[in-house]
Amino acid sequence: MSGLWELSRYERNPAVLTAGDTIPQIFLNAVKARGDRVWMREKKLGIWREWTWNGAFTAVREIGMGLAALGLQPGQTASILSNTVVEWVLADLGVLCAGGVSNGIYPTDSADQVQYLCSDSATRVLFVEDEEQLDKALEVRAQLPELQWIVVFDMEGLQQFEDPQVISLAALRERGRAHDAANPGEFDRRAASRGPQDLAILVYTSGTTGRPKGAMHLHGALAWTLRQSNLGLPQAEGDERMCFLPLCHIAERMVGAFSSIYAGSILNFVENPDTVPENVREIAPTIFFAVPRVWEKFYSAVVIGVKEAGRVQQLAYGWSIAVGGRVADLVLAKQPVPAALKLQFRLARWLALDNVRKLIGIHRSRYLLTGAAPISPELIRWYLSLGVPMLEGWGMTETCAIGTLNRPDAIRMGSIGPPAEGVEVRIEPATGEILVRGTNVFAGYLNLPEKTAETIVDGWLHTGDVGVVDEQGYFRITDRMKDIIITAGGKNITPSEWENELKFSPYITDAVVIGDKRPYLVCIVMIDQENVERFAQDHDVPFSNYASLTRAPEVRALIQGEIDQVNKKFARVEQVKRFWLLEAQLTAEDEELTPTMKLKRKLVQQKYAAQIDAMYQA
Repeated sequence: MSGLWELSRYERNPAVLTAGDTIPQIFLNAVKARGDRVWMREKKLGIWREWTWNGAFTAVREIGMGLAALGLQPGQTASILSNTVVEWVLADLGVLCAGGVSNGIYPTDSADQVQYLCSDSATRVLFVEDEEQLDKALEVRAQLPELQWIVVFDMEGLQQFEDPQVISLAALRERGRAHDAANPGEFDRRAASRGPQDLAILVYTSGTTGRPKGAMHLHGALAWTLRQSNLGLPQAEGDERMCFLPLCHIAERMVGAFSSIYAGSILNFVENPDTVPENVREIAPTIFFAVPRVWEKFYSAVVIGVKEAGRVQQLAYGWSIAVGGRVADLVLAKQPVPAALKLQFRLARWLALDNVRKLIGIHRSRYLLTGAAPISPELIRWYLSLGVPMLEGWGMTETCAIGTLNRPDAIRMGSIGPPAEGVEVRIEPATGEILVRGTNVFAGYLNLPEKTAETIVDGWLHTGDVGVVDEQGYFRITDRMKDIIITAGGKNITPSEWENELKFSPYITDAVVIGDKRPYLVCIVMIDQENVERFAQDHDVPFSNYASLTRAPEVRALIQGEIDQVNKKFARVEQVKRFWLLEAQLTAEDEELTPTMKLKRKLVQQKYAAQIDAMYQA
């Protein structure tokens, strides 16, 4: 099994790394054990600043006591409306240590969405990042009678602003220090007031099929999940992590922030989403979790860079990645790697592969994690060919981010892996739906008992995903139940498999295949603006804006070529006959995209119905 990566670096460690049955207990025990060691780093104004465990504890204690001074009672909710910054984590822990319930809100959400989420969760205190987020809160606070306070992290531009309901984070911490001094012992009592069966956090679903639903996660379930997930994804003190995905999403909250508290790994915050590629190279994380879109962007940058390189560099890369691929295939098949091929792989690393790893920033990575959306198996193989194991897992908001997981010594491409430690997963025979049972399963949807009863039946969570399992217990998702296409000819088609293959193209960001009750399949495609613009410039294709770029005949021919390549992998009835390029550059603030940057299939089909109909009339 040697030759690609050192499996000894992934030994299963059954020991409890940090004791505790609630998040406050785990955090306080982590502080006691690690004290003045570095826990978090953040880059501001070009300088990396460090937070020790003790320094973070001081801030958390002051925030928690500040909330107590503001009147937040144990069991009441505080929400956080912010990008991924250190203050998000400090506020989150401050709420939990004060005995409260913590809820995250996507920073891209509109004012109306903020109003709904705060109302549904009965939010008493709302943390906001800056002036932009404060404006949303002020716009809707008249409709939120239970909202008592708004706390602002960054007061830039608000020095002269005064409002009796608004307070800065610095002022909150000052109140907390005074309240702590006047009420000795209250912090400890509040931190101990929540037990394993008490509600800890709310995580709202992305709302692809209606209003977001608040998934309730209990302290005990979170603590159990952290211990179990570290068995399959071992990490420890000294590991370097990156924190850049939305913390209100269950994946970054659990796999990032909370697991860092449990294991003691160092959490590094990027400057902003645009600096992720640069910050990755600076941080060189030893464990790197990202969603498929990030891995696709890294791959695309390398592919485009190779195309623009000299002939010698192209040949060196082509030979090296082919050698890496042969080694990866043998390791995946659990076959020995011949000595001659091992020597070739060392040469391949020296010639090109190590440089590619450094270009991305994964040269120190023990393993890469991908989840939250489907990924092309060929993309996983590419990273394996570089000599870095990429582990695909599957989980949901409702499963506390874990469900199944490939292990470094038993990766199966195209599979989401066997069940995670302590989790039961099975296929419902009648429908093919994936069912999950375990302590990690959520306690239900807030204020929606009927929806909860529909989703959890006899202790089994009905995920809505359709899948299959092989004889070795490896699961594979074929599609969402509601997304399966039945063509006019009666053929059942799972669109996600075709879409994932297309997204492997450096020129395509996302796609939606359509064809339910239709004679053939068509596709709506979202191009990768940066790479397609570069193609247009290299080939003297005139364009004035994004829309004109998508309409250029040369660009349409480029995308047609990418679709033709994917079509070759599928039967004729599963091939896409026509496509249409989205003519607007979408961001997470657009209704067509979820906050995790996935196209909303149902909404896309509704909004672009005319364009879809035109593809069937052409």
